[in-house]
Amino acid sequence: MTKSNKKTPKIFVWSYLENYRKNKKKILNLVDKVFQSGSLVLSNEVANFENNFSKFTNNKYGVGVNSGTDALRIALMAAGIKKDDEIITVSNTAVPTVCAIVECGAKPIFIDVNEKDFLIDVSKIEEKINKKTKAIIPVNLYGQSADYEKINKIAKKFDLKVIEDCAQSAGSLYKGKPSGSHGDLAAFSFYPTKILGAYGDGGMVVTNNKNYFLKAKKLRKYGMSKLYYSEFHGVNSRLDEVQAAILNYQLSKLDQNIIKRRKIAKIYNENINSDKLIKPTESKNNFHGYYIYVVRHPRRNKLMSYLKKNNVFCNISYPFPIHSMKGYKHLHKKNEKLKITDKLSRQIFSLPMYPELKISDVERVIKLINNF
Repeated sequence: MTKSNKKTPKIFVWSYLENYRKNKKKILNLVDKVFQSGSLVLSNEVANFENNFSKFTNNKYGVGVNSGTDALRIALMAAGIKKDDEIITVSNTAVPTVCAIVECGAKPIFIDVNEKDFLIDVSKIEEKINKKTKAIIPVNLYGQSADYEKINKIAKKFDLKVIEDCAQSAGSLYKGKPSGSHGDLAAFSFYPTKILGAYGDGGMVVTNNKNYFLKAKKLRKYGMSKLYYSEFHGVNSRLDEVQAAILNYQLSKLDQNIIKRRKIAKIYNENINSDKLIKPTESKNNFHGYYIYVVRHPRRNKLMSYLKKNNVFCNISYPFPIHSMKGYKHLHKKNEKLKITDKLSRQIFSLPMYPELKISDVERVIKLINNF
């Protein structure tokens, strides 16, 4: 093993600082433009970004909200999901997926994932469908999409809604079509770490269904159809003008940034030669956006500790499956095992991955892993 060198520069799993340094003048000009406009919430910048991003995802409509969690919650509400409805999804995801379902009064029904790509195991969906089942939320994990051709066939057969959780897949493709264009609605997150990240928080619901759009638009502002008049119970969830302006600029660089991410992934793929480390695969019909570069290792904790001692800081997404958490384990039957999900949680971790990551740093990470 390589000895730790305290003078060696730190390599983080993610950082926005280099992006900010490169684009500081433009970003500050955008912020100043918003402040000078006299409109800070739900004005021209939000409308422009909603229009541009919905087109980018092959959708007619977009509704900007304040987070990816709210995007998913509002998408569920717009689709008519209510108390005691059941929603099929996965446990190998971030908490917000399930949080949004629970906040609607619905119940998540967890099924296992594929071991190869960590995505929802479509073959297990039908066995969980009953009279209470109203929707499927496939999670487009780590930068690539679930198998929507098969999922949509099942949804059509049982008259279910398909709501894409696209928090991690902006700019990725499935069968040549953008993530977010395969279901009835889709929810995106613009949290700073995401492929398309804000300099704060934000999210968006996209759809090609006008009725869902109109309802989502009212839902984000207390259910209001006009000033101070609510047609139904809604929420307070609005994307602000500053973040929308920055996101519009970031969107213009998204394709270029994904190319950079894929270049880094290719270098990892071609040069890591550890026998024990399992590298990610790009699933059939997918164009992987590499939100994060997730690997597996049977001695994960020791490898991560070794990398940390050498100033390489990795992350685990996710160390605790949702069904194992105190806050949500009551939603899952103990005798229904999610073997692959549990296995992955003990082995997966992500290597540094972001567009501005230096190739020399990538090579340093590879050398350390190969010497472990």
